[in-house]
Amino acid sequence: MDILLYSVLAAFISTVGAFLASIRIINEGNEALVERLGQYNKKLTPGLNFIVPVVDSIVVEETTREKVLGIDPQNAISKDNVSLRVDAVVYWQIIDLEKTFYVVEDITSAIENLVVTTLRSAIGRLELEETYSSRDKINQELLQQLDEATGNWGVKITRVEVREITPARTVMESLELERAAESKKRAALLETEGTVKSIEMLSKALQLQPDAQKVLQYLVAQRYVDANEKLSESPNSKIVFMDPNALNQAMTDLMLHRENPSSIPPKPPGNAGNGSQGS
Repeated sequence: MDILLYSVLAAFISTVGAFLASIRIINEGNEALVERLGQYNKKLTPGLNFIVPVVDSIVVEETTREKVLGIDPQNAISKDNVSLRVDAVVYWQIIDLEKTFYVVEDITSAIENLVVTTLRSAIGRLELEETYSSRDKINQELLQQLDEATGNWGVKITRVEVREITPARTVMESLELERAAESKKRAALLETEGTVKSIEMLSKALQLQPDAQKVLQYLVAQRYVDANEKLSESPNSKIVFMDPNALNQAMTDLMLHRENPSSIPPKPPGNAGNGSQGS
């Protein structure tokens, strides 16, 4: 009697154990793949699932939610041969776990390598200035190419964002020097324009003065003295001979020209290149 009771109890315990071993609960947002005797058998979805103990085994359980993959800064060369450092972030998710598991060995590394290759190729088709102004265009191009390339991997690339595009230090220094030179050029141009306007204003003012010639001589002399004082204060000062009379004459000619443009004698005609013409 005791032996029968123990046998029934052992059978009951075994049955309960086997039943519990066959139960698999998959959390929401996950999926699992089951192999039976080494071959793919079925996919387990979220909720309560049953498998055959010993015969069946769960080989992978993975989330189907969107994932984020950060791409470390990579070296790239622009179309105009500028060395850049580019990094990006990729958003992706598994849509067919069976393909993801059986088609590609390491899906994360595969996506990362594909992104790096595609990113370098996209940068190589753009010049440096375009890489800054075409950030959205680069993102869309990467998204389209990556989504097409990963279609057989059972994944979906949902978004690609290029975060930083940084030229090499030597390139940055060169750009800074170029900007500084451009700023100096603009400043010199503005200063020249200001000088021309000042001379024009002075010329107009002197035209209204009855003793304009004396006033002009005084102003030129004053500028001559100021220039020599500044030159003498310079540690690299040199002796420079200036001719105030030449400046005087130039300003006088300018005033006369403004009062009567026809007062400047015309230039004599040059000799004809082909000699005189016969009648």
